[in-house]
Amino acid sequence: MSRILIVEDEAIIRSALKRLLERHDYQVSEAGSVAEAETLDPQRFDLVISDLRLPGEAGTAMIERAAPTPVLIMTSYASMRSAVDALKQGAVDYIAKPFDHDELLDTVAKTLAQYGHKASPKGETPPAATAQTMIGDCPAMETVYTRIRKTAPADVTVLIQGESGTGKELVARAIHYQSQRARAPLICVNCAAIPETLIESELFGHEKGAFTGASAARTGLVEAADGGTLFLDEIGELPLDAQARLLRVLQEGEIRKIGSVETRHVNIRLIAATHRDLRALSKSGEFRLDLYYRLNVMQIDLPPLREREDDILKLADVLLESACRRHAREGLKLSRAARREIRDYPWPGNVRELENALERGVILAEGHLIHPDDLGLRPQAPLRPTPPTPHPRSVASTQDDPPSEEDLSLEDYFQHFVLEHQDQMSETELAQKLGISRKCLWERRQRLGIPRKKGARSRAG
Repeated sequence: MSRILIVEDEAIIRSALKRLLERHDYQVSEAGSVAEAETLDPQRFDLVISDLRLPGEAGTAMIERAAPTPVLIMTSYASMRSAVDALKQGAVDYIAKPFDHDELLDTVAKTLAQYGHKASPKGETPPAATAQTMIGDCPAMETVYTRIRKTAPADVTVLIQGESGTGKELVARAIHYQSQRARAPLICVNCAAIPETLIESELFGHEKGAFTGASAARTGLVEAADGGTLFLDEIGELPLDAQARLLRVLQEGEIRKIGSVETRHVNIRLIAATHRDLRALSKSGEFRLDLYYRLNVMQIDLPPLREREDDILKLADVLLESACRRHAREGLKLSRAARREIRDYPWPGNVRELENALERGVILAEGHLIHPDDLGLRPQAPLRPTPPTPHPRSVASTQDDPPSEEDLSLEDYFQHFVLEHQDQMSETELAQKLGISRKCLWERRQRLGIPRKKGARSRAG
């Protein structure tokens, strides 16, 4: 069992992270500061997860104190530039808060797979992390595995296309760890999650005084990936100005920080992913056609779960076993009717929706069998062409029939709750109702593109 040390001064976040990791069979200890962490002998752990901003010394101090134990830094998108500095100082990776649980667990598993054996020779090739997490052997997935195997050593730009929840980042990680750049950084960026006003600065860096608030020069994420791989998820959301800068990186291998007249050479491999039709976006002027051609040197199409009929029940069995372990309900099985329901359901949310349904089933099941009612799947409707996905930065428009609460993901619920109540509640009251800190509320507003309405109550907020 891998041992993990969490260094985080906010007790709520620390305890939530501890519970999440313990449900996935990790042995977890916790500390509220670098000084407290030192008393626990951080070098005896397999991984340290540290917040960047801590009382006393910064979380980056753990990089030296814990060596050779790898350190994973947690930071908010508002502090993303500092995360790049942490990577330069020796952190193995970073997680942006508020983090997605699946993303954090995948990063932890990848880090432990790569660095878990501290005595391994430095020249040893790291394992293909995520190889174990890509489950399925249907013909469509066999094609994906073949394309990964052939593409990884070629060092060309790759475009991964697929619906949300199909595992595009897993493919990117598999390509990186099977490539010649496996020992260099893999920098993963969700273009849709960074505010549009900050994305150029985050990607390309800036000089001191380049804009209001630029009190010091910062290194961008593209430069942080120098020598390694840059994965840009949801690249269809990249603003046109940033697209032009990225095109120069691909054409000339050069970047220029915002506010600088000097160019700097970088050597990166770019892997991009999207669930949108980039060619159609180029026709409407939302995406540069020349950038699309540069990205699409090698394309990997991930099939949606509904087209992987031979894999659905295999995936369900693996995910069910994991959910049973988390909830200490080993031995639960799917009834024949539940297996039929899982096989026939269209799974618009793909693997994540399947995982959530099985989690519900484990919690609600009585006896040793999970029945269809326990899964809580919505009644099936005939499959229709997927409508264009709205830009994630645009605030959800009002609809005549908003989705019911039980149909919402956690992100959807957060967005609908804030939009519904922000006129009547202060920021403090909103945060209390949601069970999060005001800092976390602000970060999620930034991530989901939900601005505070002018004239909204500010009392105690």
